[in-house]
Amino acid sequence: MAQHFSLAACDVVGFDLDHTLCRYNLPESARLIYNSFAQFLVKEKGYDKELLTVTPEDWDFCCKGLALDLEDGNFIKLADNGTVLRASHGTKMLAPEVLAEEYGRKEWKHFMPDSGMACRSGKYYFYDNYFDLPGALLCARVVDSLTKNNCQKPFDFWKDIVAGIQHNYKMSAFKENCGIYFPEIKRDPGRYLHTCPESVKKWLRQLKNAGKILMLITSSHSDYCRLLCEYILGNDFEYLFDIVITNALKPGFFSHLPSQRPFRTLENDEEQEALPSLDKPGWYSQGNAVHLYELLKKMTGKPEPKVVYFGDSMHSDIFPACHYSNWETVLILEELRGDRDGKPEDSEPLEKKGKYEGPKAKPLNRLSKKWGSFFIDSVSGLENTEDSLVYTWSCKRISAYSTIAIPSIEAIAELPLDYKFTSFSSNSSKSAGYYPNPPLVLSNDGKLTTK
Repeated sequence: MAQHFSLAACDVVGFDLDHTLCRYNLPESARLIYNSFAQFLVKEKGYDKELLTVTPEDWDFCCKGLALDLEDGNFIKLADNGTVLRASHGTKMLAPEVLAEEYGRKEWKHFMPDSGMACRSGKYYFYDNYFDLPGALLCARVVDSLTKNNCQKPFDFWKDIVAGIQHNYKMSAFKENCGIYFPEIKRDPGRYLHTCPESVKKWLRQLKNAGKILMLITSSHSDYCRLLCEYILGNDFEYLFDIVITNALKPGFFSHLPSQRPFRTLENDEEQEALPSLDKPGWYSQGNAVHLYELLKKMTGKPEPKVVYFGDSMHSDIFPACHYSNWETVLILEELRGDRDGKPEDSEPLEKKGKYEGPKAKPLNRLSKKWGSFFIDSVSGLENTEDSLVYTWSCKRISAYSTIAIPSIEAIAELPLDYKFTSFSSNSSKSAGYYPNPPLVLSNDGKLTTK
């Protein structure tokens, strides 16, 4: 029997904010993030001005689940067994014979068999969310530019990317109105953010009325969190959540010891003193899952309250919440909109169509022609044998660490709270936990192999 999951059985329902409760207009937000970094590299670090010009076609390079090898400037897509399915140098895809020569059929040098391997290190970077993806395109184009100009240290650019992150997203950037990203979101939030549909607001109230404890745990700082929540949920959003945790610095929130990451109170969005424990619900900064769980025990009166957490990032949300805290996890996977024959459900509401001029970029959740499906890919057969389909490493992690995967919260908001979802489990197929439907490419499950 396949395992089932129901929200009615949970005592606590937690949410990530960005790309989970708050959905972005992906073509617009991607362009803003890209420009934030490209302008920094060109103006502050002297990079080629060509980086500032992006064509609609360029966005096809963006695909979740890619790794950038910081030593050689190659991007790679991994199979579930750690072998390399496709690769590019910068934006230029490697031909099959070059791929075979460079990577063969052996595990990628940084791969660890445990599919919970680190996503970030000094030698590689995994792109697994929509804030990251514009950076993948930018880094690939930086590699193109450096390769063309025959620089002696062609791929020593990561420190400048990190400086760009600090410039645009440092804790004080929202308040100081510095960088490009925050001032632009503040100026025109409607261009970049989708308000929560009435069905989602009603669903949140329904959860609360059913006695569930509602939490918001985001790595965004409190001032940006407040702007987003007021825009998507309304000025009275705070009454929906018993606990709000900002600057959570996930995945560290789940993986670090309480002594490493104490909770802090906030005053006018400024962090105050560290707390030895968490005694009451409220709005906090930083923190750790251990102290949070102790509070949830007190609030529910149960020795082991059941928690479910909704998030969009495997690296920051789903893997750590499952692996370190043993929480149920719901992965928000917009690729479920975009992988059906490459014809996604539109990422933009009808009332926004035509409102912002300019050529249409590919929504980031749509199938990439360069990289193929996020879920599966083909491996060339030996002479006289057929190609075979294999699961990607990203797809394997979804079924290993998610309870279920859905395209958006809206997709389940009108279901009864006691609706029984078929969950991912060792007894079921890799497509069982997707709701409302598995990606089209996984529908013919029997044809897949795990070489």
